[in-house]
Amino acid sequence: MRLTLHTDYALRTLIYLGLHTDRLVSIREVSKAYGISENHLVKIVHRLGQGGFIDTLRGRNGGLRLARPADQIQIGDVVRYTEEDMGLVACMQAAQPGEQGCILARACRLRGTLGEALGAFMQVLDRYTLADMITSNERQSLGAVHHPEQARSIV
Repeated sequence: MRLTLHTDYALRTLIYLGLHTDRLVSIREVSKAYGISENHLVKIVHRLGQGGFIDTLRGRNGGLRLARPADQIQIGDVVRYTEEDMGLVACMQAAQPGEQGCILARACRLRGTLGEALGAFMQVLDRYTLADMITSNERQSLGAVHHPEQARSIV
């Protein structure tokens, strides 16, 4: 299984916001921190806002912040929201109009096995929150100053 860049960048953005809960963050700042195109990041931020993961404030003094504390954002929820297609093989994906399904679908054990594997993958992600992803390594790499009293709050 490979997650899309959209999901990767969404998770990185959330981690960055989780590191900087004491202030609003700009798209440009996140873009520079990770070397991500600002244009691409705008789409990701918009989607995260629609999903209720972040708040976006427009205007001169606007910016981004987490919509809820990092310990209330499940990694599995983010992945489910940002991945458009979790089908590991074609027969697990929604059939397009006019497409014939797999001739083995009724007797196929592979589909069930892969579905079980995907379920196990998501079960692991569901055990972790965004707060679990924010470690001292991220703080050092991304230049965040640790303020214990602010670690679980949002702006």
